[in-house]
Order: sequence, then structure tokens, then C-alpha cells
Amino acid sequence: MTLQTKKILNTIINDDCIKIMNEMEENSVDLIFADPPYNLQLGDSLTRPDNTSVSGVYEDWDNFESMEAYDEYTRTWLQAARRLLKEDGTIWIIGSYHNIFRVGYILQDLGFWILNDIIWDKVNPMPNFKGTRFTNAHETLIWAVKDPKSKYTFNYEAMKALNEDTQMRSTWQIPLCTGKERLKNADGSKLHPTQKPEALLYRIIMASSNVGDVVLDPFFGTGTTGAVAKKLGRNYIGIEKDALYVQGAQKRIDEIKTVDNEWALEFSCKRKQPRVPFGAVIERGLLEPGTFLYDAGRKHVAIIRSDGTIKSETTEGSIHQVGAAAQNAPACNGWVYWHYENEQKELISIDELREKIRVEMFGAE
Repeated sequence: MTLQTKKILNTIINDDCIKIMNEMEENSVDLIFADPPYNLQLGDSLTRPDNTSVSGVYEDWDNFESMEAYDEYTRTWLQAARRLLKEDGTIWIIGSYHNIFRVGYILQDLGFWILNDIIWDKVNPMPNFKGTRFTNAHETLIWAVKDPKSKYTFNYEAMKALNEDTQMRSTWQIPLCTGKERLKNADGSKLHPTQKPEALLYRIIMASSNVGDVVLDPFFGTGTTGAVAKKLGRNYIGIEKDALYVQGAQKRIDEIKTVDNEWALEFSCKRKQPRVPFGAVIERGLLEPGTFLYDAGRKHVAIIRSDGTIKSETTEGSIHQVGAAAQNAPACNGWVYWHYENEQKELISIDELREKIRVEMFGAE
């Protein structure tokens, strides 16, 4: 019996994730975030210098008989996840030095293509109480697709906007989950030992999905993925084996109000704007054949030809190709790189002409 995706949207399934994933519809999920067992192998309990106990991860779900057993488990759930992921979908997996290298190896063995590894730099890490190693202050996330040719979602402009108009880097400084965000048991202790901060999932979901997409978390825990997905207008599917975690996650998500204003869920995304060929600028007479184009520093110059290509002293081709050659770079956004002179001999970006055409043709603002 196949579980139809539309019937399990925005629900938490209290069951084994491998079993449920194998029952779900193939190619039905846009984004997977997985926070699997790390197989920490802690052994004896940890203590502080004052002999008080450190709250570590000793739950049964994190214990495996051997590395071979852990590898087999990892391979099995990743195979199930791959079957569910759409051809243009992406998967994020988080781990520590205990497991992430083994996960990455198996991920590549299964045919996934890694896009990035992200370092979550914890600004408030737990100290190394024994003083025998460096303080373990980060975890690693792997971001991957099913195929190198996948046309995956990456909301580059939204990430840049979140980072004060600077390209988002692969090192993210985000605090551990603390305070009111941390879910507690009836006795006031942590409900889950490895609850992830909402800020981390906010960045992941915002970067690699769109409003209305389906986000799956097969190790749902206390529901951080579902909580953030709901806030951002995405659909979630959670799978969690522990009934207490499910109870806490459901209560948490139920208390979140959905955003009714569609404008609030919009985000910067130039790539979704209609494409305009440079030839359209010539056709409309906004620039004439024979006009010279310059880079911002007037170091390089090229002349516009009647077919919308340009020619410099060393090469010819599109605005992008000639711009890349001028910089000896593998690629170039010619719209941003090239400028023309106005009547006052001031340099004006040709990108302004592209925006003018968009308004005329598509009503874009």
C-alpha cells in the first residue's frame, strides 16, 4: 500500500522512518532534512570538574553494535530517501566527526552529488571539561542532489539578503538551542538531547525550497523542521519513532500561527524574473550597434555588433563570454559587468536597460 503524499502533508507519523519512507510515493518530496543518529559511542558518563553529570546522548536510538551495523543502517535509510526525492530536489544531512564522514562516503556511493558542506559554528559550545582535546564547537551539514545535472533550488538572493547583502558563506555562526525554544519534560529536563535551533532550519529551508514545497524530516525529534516549515509556508512530513517526541513536536507546531499575508512569504529571487536577451536591447534601439561598452573601471572596452554580440580586441561573443575573457574568469554576469556612456560621459550599467525591458514586456517592477 502506497502512502499518498497529499494525504500525509503536515502530519507526524509515529513509526520507523525506513518503513514509512519505503511506503511513500516515489519522487514526491522537494527537500529532505535528516538529523540521523550520530553513533556517538560515549561509553562512560561525562562529568564536569565539580563531578556533576553532563547531559549527553545515551538513548537507545543512538547505540549501534558496530560501525558495520551503523553503515548498513545509514545506507538503508539513504536509499529510501533517494527514492522519495524529486529529480530536482535536495537533501541536507547533519552530523559530527563521529559519523559525517561515513555518511558522506555512503552518500556518494549511492550516486548523490554533493553541492556543499556547511560548517555550523556553534557560538556557545559545550566546553571540553577534561581539557584533553579541542572544544568541539561545530557540526557539519552535507547538501546534495540525486544527479549532477539536477536543476535544484538555491535562493541565492534571499541568502544574500539575510546576510546584509553579502554572499552567504559556508560557515554559519548560530547558537545552540537554549532558553524558551528548548522543549522540556514534565520534570524540567530536556525532552530531546540534540534539539536543533530554529535558526539553522530557517536558513536551510529558506535556501533550498519554495513556498508550498514538501519538506520531509525522517528523524523528526521535537519538530524543529516542521515548526520552521509552517512559519515559511512550506508543507512538512515528519517521521518519528518516539511517541514522547511526537507529542512534544505536535504541541509545538500546533501553537504556531500560519502567515496569511502572501507578501510576507515572498523573498528576493532575481533568477525567477523573466529572461531578457541582450539582443532585445539592440532591437528596441536602447543601444545602437557600434556603441562601446566598458567595465566599471574603464579598463576593458568592447563594441556592440548588430546581432547582439560584442567584440573586444581579443575576443568576441556574448556579453557574458567577453566579460569572462576580459577578467580571465570562468564565468561572468555581463549585465552587471558592462556599462555604456550617457550624454554626460557617465557610465551606466546595461542592467538598467534590462530592467526597463522587463517592465515593458512583463510588468515587472
